[in-house]
Formats: sequence, C-alpha cells, structure tokens
Amino acid sequence: MRKDSRLSRVLHVLIHLNSYSHPVTSETLANMLMTNPVVVRRTMALLRQAGYVSAIKGHNGGWLLATPLTDITLFDIHQALGEKNLFVIGLTDEHNNCPIEHAVNSALQNAMDDAEALLLKRFAEVSLAELASQFKK
Repeated sequence: MRKDSRLSRVLHVLIHLNSYSHPVTSETLANMLMTNPVVVRRTMALLRQAGYVSAIKGHNGGWLLATPLTDITLFDIHQALGEKNLFVIGLTDEHNNCPIEHAVNSALQNAMDDAEALLLKRFAEVSLAELASQFKK
C-alpha cells in the first residue's frame, strides 16, 4: 500500500523556507524533495491560497513564507492541502445485504472516525514553530 507523504513533505518545505532570507525557487524545492517542480508549484499554490506562502515572479523570484511558523499548525496545512481522509483503510461493500458486513463496516468506521478526530485535534495543537525548534542549524 502506498503511503501519502504530501503532508510531511510540505511541512519539511515550510520549515526550510523559514530559514531562508530570500525567495526559494520551485526547482530548488523540487530537488530537495526529489520531485518535479510542477508538483511543487501545484502544491505551493494551495498554500498560497491559504495565505501561508507568497510567490515572487521573475529573476530572483520564488517562494517565501508569508505567515510565521508560530501561527501555522499541522491542522492548518492538512486543511490547506485539501486532504479528505487520513486513513487509507477501506470498507468493503461487496455484500451490501449482509448484516455481518454492515456490523463490521460500522465498527471499523466508528473506530476510524474516533481516531481521525483525535489525530486532527492533536494536529491543531502542534505549531510548525514547535517542529522547527527540534533541530539546530
């Protein structure tokens, strides 16, 4: 099963952007993440729409942090990325008329809903500044 690492990769980028005093190009960020600059631009555009980064066009242009890390939480970035589900566990619907399937799906869905609510609550309590403080340059 493939892991979705977009949230952790974006957090990585934002903390790096905080350490730059100049705009950082999509190409530089793409090299850092070992991905394509188009992917970086598409993702950063979502963060720009949310007000967390800004972009400067032209020569010496690039991405800048627009909001202090103290004012950004993991939840904020999760929301900005438009993530729908935190878990990739799927429920079966092959036997729609089976009461056992309904019971299993209900139990799994309730547990996943509870876990997601707890995780999102925790995401809202962790600022990017807290993450950044865990390392020294």
